[in-house]
Amino acid sequence: MDNQNQWNSRIAFLLSMIGAAVGLGNIWRYSYVVYSNGGGTFFIPYLVAILIMGIPFLVLEYGIGFRHKDSFSNILKSINPKLEYISWALVLIIYFVLIYYLVIVSWDLVYLGSSINFSWGADSALYFVQNVGGSSNLSNMASFIIPTTISMVLVWICVWYISHKDLNEGIGKASKILIPLLFGIMAFIIVFALTLPGAGIGISALLNPDWQMLLNVNIWLAAFSQIIFSLSMGESISLTYASYLPEGSKLTDNVLIVVFANCAFEVCTAFGIFSILGYMSYTSGTPIVELVSEGTGLVFVVFPMIFNIMGAIGHIIAPLLFIAILFAGITSAVAVFEPMINSTVHKLNWSRKKAVTVWSIVGCIVSLLFTTGISSYLVGIVDSFITEFCILLLIAIQSIIFTWFYDIEGVIPILNENDRVKVGKTWVFVLKYILPILLFFMWASGVYHLLLNANTFELIVYGLITVFIIILTYVFTNIPEKS
Repeated sequence: MDNQNQWNSRIAFLLSMIGAAVGLGNIWRYSYVVYSNGGGTFFIPYLVAILIMGIPFLVLEYGIGFRHKDSFSNILKSINPKLEYISWALVLIIYFVLIYYLVIVSWDLVYLGSSINFSWGADSALYFVQNVGGSSNLSNMASFIIPTTISMVLVWICVWYISHKDLNEGIGKASKILIPLLFGIMAFIIVFALTLPGAGIGISALLNPDWQMLLNVNIWLAAFSQIIFSLSMGESISLTYASYLPEGSKLTDNVLIVVFANCAFEVCTAFGIFSILGYMSYTSGTPIVELVSEGTGLVFVVFPMIFNIMGAIGHIIAPLLFIAILFAGITSAVAVFEPMINSTVHKLNWSRKKAVTVWSIVGCIVSLLFTTGISSYLVGIVDSFITEFCILLLIAIQSIIFTWFYDIEGVIPILNENDRVKVGKTWVFVLKYILPILLFFMWASGVYHLLLNANTFELIVYGLITVFIIILTYVFTNIPEKS
């Protein structure tokens, strides 16, 4: 393997993998999922999901990537040439995730600028609609939200700059800088939040257990979904990064470090977020239940309201939070970009710089669709469809391919060669029988709820995405491979 496409240190790989795992969802989604799914009770299915799905599947991805040291599309093609269609479908879908994911990161960049003088004003919800994310009013489709559009271009330039460099000079070096800074900033925010008056109110609300919820299938679905997307399972990111590892590398041991770091980050962050919500509840008299929201509502509407009443300290915490979100977004984005880069380099024999430049230009142009007056509405529609329909289905299919049509037993000696933690028949059994059933059940449940709640416009968007993915998958699969 070319040394330019090989990690030059274990720490570079680990920090890059942690950067891939720790993203926006860890900061703004996890705490809401815990709160709305039984509080402290949620940690039981969460731990089960880590043990029987998160760790086993990541170990599999590391093992296959390390064994073949090739692109995801070529690996599936080597199993069966017809499977290349599935590989390109997944690679294209993950690339499409990047396209709207960077729009969300651009919202954060707008708020980072606004945090200097709190230009969101007293009505943070109105500010978000007018200056950042727009609304669901389809008549606003024809106009761009200028701050978001400019920020989106800047974020794409940043991702291009990191990704177009050689592996260690780009992703490796960026991860070594950004991940320690991200963890340091969040540690400061969390410690500070725990000292706020009313912090206990928020933590009690977060952890308040509802043991009856353990009998509710939805809490288990929520836990497994959180692990899938928190660890970027089955998105060929882990497989691609592991393919850059040099001989003699640890695999299973590295998986455990990445999983622990990711889960510790999101659990600790949840304590910090709910401590701040408890402070708001204590100060304003507003019940916690009225403050808790998921995603953009929490970070871009509720938090600015809290910063407004914090006084001088709010002008320190606000920029730090938005910087942390920016770092988490960028490190995850370059990871999401990597499967497309790697697959194109192998398929078309392009240089890394050419692949990154071409796909950055294409992605930036398509991202413009998500910076119009319906920005947040369109992002929400597409994200729901991509995650609940496309990615879950393809992960389920992968779990079958790699356990029933691939020599999974042949990966075991590779995984056990240099690692303290060994895998064996139990690992194979979980991947071969338990995981596919769980994934297909989750997919069926997600599709049911998705279609049940969709309106005409949303169904049209779903249909257009499906058509484009099918056409592009066919085109890329049938392009002659250049050597």
